[in-house]
Amino acid sequence: MKYSGILVGSALSLLAWSCGNNTSEGGQKGTAAGPDILAANLDTTVNPAQDFFDYANGGWIKSNPIPDEQKSWGIAYLVQEDLYNRLKTINEQALKQADNAIAKKIAAFWSSGMDTVALKQQGVEQLQPEMQLIDNIKTKEDVLNVIAQLNRKGFSPLFNGYVAQDDMNSEKMAFNLHQGGLGLPNRDYYFNTDERTRKIREAYPAHIETMLGLAGIADGKNKSAAIFKLETSLAKVSRKLEDLRDPYKNYNKYAVSGLQKLTADIDWKKWLTEAGINNLDTVIVGQPEFFTAINNALKTESIDTWKDYLKWQVIRSTAPFLNPQLEDARFDFYGKTLSGVKKQKPRWKRVLDEEEDAMGEALGQLFVKEYFNEKAKKRYNDMVEDIREALKDRIKKLTWMSEPTKAKALDKLAKMRKKVGYPDKWKDFSAMNIKAQSYVRNVIAAREWWYNYEIAKLGKPVDREEWSMTPQTYNAYYNPSNNEIVLPAGIFTVPGKRDEELDDALVYGYAAASTIGHEITHGFDDQGAQYDAEGNLKNWWTKDDEKNFKARTEVMINQFNKYIAVDDLHVNGKATVGENIADLGGVLLGWDAFVKKEQYKKGEKIAGLNPGQRFFLGYSLGWLYNTRKESLAQQILTDVHSPAKYRVNGPFSDVDAFYEVFKVKPGDGMYIADSLRVRIW
Repeated sequence: MKYSGILVGSALSLLAWSCGNNTSEGGQKGTAAGPDILAANLDTTVNPAQDFFDYANGGWIKSNPIPDEQKSWGIAYLVQEDLYNRLKTINEQALKQADNAIAKKIAAFWSSGMDTVALKQQGVEQLQPEMQLIDNIKTKEDVLNVIAQLNRKGFSPLFNGYVAQDDMNSEKMAFNLHQGGLGLPNRDYYFNTDERTRKIREAYPAHIETMLGLAGIADGKNKSAAIFKLETSLAKVSRKLEDLRDPYKNYNKYAVSGLQKLTADIDWKKWLTEAGINNLDTVIVGQPEFFTAINNALKTESIDTWKDYLKWQVIRSTAPFLNPQLEDARFDFYGKTLSGVKKQKPRWKRVLDEEEDAMGEALGQLFVKEYFNEKAKKRYNDMVEDIREALKDRIKKLTWMSEPTKAKALDKLAKMRKKVGYPDKWKDFSAMNIKAQSYVRNVIAAREWWYNYEIAKLGKPVDREEWSMTPQTYNAYYNPSNNEIVLPAGIFTVPGKRDEELDDALVYGYAAASTIGHEITHGFDDQGAQYDAEGNLKNWWTKDDEKNFKARTEVMINQFNKYIAVDDLHVNGKATVGENIADLGGVLLGWDAFVKKEQYKKGEKIAGLNPGQRFFLGYSLGWLYNTRKESLAQQILTDVHSPAKYRVNGPFSDVDAFYEVFKVKPGDGMYIADSLRVRIW
């Protein structure tokens, strides 16, 4: 699913490689290749003023049930189907290109993942190096040393350590320590009392027991109970989803020597050395109380429990790559019970998913040569500037913001970097030890390479040209530390259509509003607005402006808190407020840019729809999803994005132009009184 968003850290339809052939403003070709996609998706039995999402997408949803192997089904999956087939071809061709270094690694990874005969014959013995490390643990100090060594292999048991730009100094790379160590998605699964979450929690220890048994570990019932108890103690001191969104509260810088104040019994200097991290002066701790709790748990939990816990973390992380029995058992819980998925994807798609994580940019190098050209890159570069200009005009006209803050906002907007399509400089994967070996060892080799790649950034200048997504990704992000938007080629794709077949109204809704405008607005949402033009966490607002901004975001929080996503679960307005601000900003900016286009001025209809209607339907196409109840419930607890339905109905209810285009009036389901609508950017 497309979850374009802010990065604190899309498949390119293969029918769209010539998408740089931009149509002239007066010469749209909306019906040139088959039925108009917007008209075809409509459910005309629904009043658009009552429920726009159901009106725009209901026809498609009624005719396209969710496949058994998916937790949801919609636009990203349609695009992804094209992508899978093209990437499969690239892998199969790589098997014949022994003289190409990139192709050779791709072929080795693909072959190991697709060798079902070997996979059926292998088991946990493939994890012997990791299991031996754990078996050798004798003291509490050994527990931490082994965690450090497992980190170097790409595992993250107990807590997360990662490298990122320092929020307070974007010119420096910093090492961060963050809460983690849970086998369930987040802390709420350990404590919420609703029936759905309770059933998942009750099924979890039995799942651990099953997995331990398949791994040949005896006394699984008692061990799973002890593991669950340990995880519950970690969950108790873990912060909630909405609390993790405050960058100031989750930024706590310590000198390495000062970490002893948090954890008197942990020798962090030694741990960092074991983790391959040298000459480090400071560490940024996200949630100090979590690490104090770890210190206490190391004193109270038995060595045997720690060993069992670490084995469980390793097995859970690698089960999909070991053998069918472990993979199926893992899917039974994480796929069926947790997400409501009825069956797994075909193996070849699962291997491609893992290959994307392992070396997706290597695939991307082969991918863009065929499927995304310079003309396409120019079209969307130009569209970014249309949206930038629209926000510039809006900032200048704001009545609630003072001139000094406006000046800084305009400076930040002007300095915002854009990355479109694919990187100009590719990562070098030559040192990644992918070869003719078992699938799980290739996966671990890739994870180990990524760990070393990230750790090597410490003490070096920040590489502001790096991408954190691959060109073939159906997603996008805003990175506050770089003050940049990153728009991979795949995010602009409409499945089954060439770009030149799409009219401006559809494209300005689908791409300019739901993606480009969304990402630019992330620079000015409740999180992004806390970073300055250089990417530093620094307050650039006057006190009155900050107060006005927060009051306006509260209106949005209250609006989304009222939406019921599934059963009696409401959308978490506080956790999702950043994405909701970006959605609303995207719609407004996309509309402002579109009304300057010739198509809007002419007002001619396509497939019975006028330009204004097509714009809002184009945006809604970007959120064409049907989602299982189990997955919706999981999303509410774990995701900072609202469900797809409310990413359409929510922002549209705050957009005056929507009321005019669709004649929304008091009493309609989409109606919010003018005085109660969200007014931010």
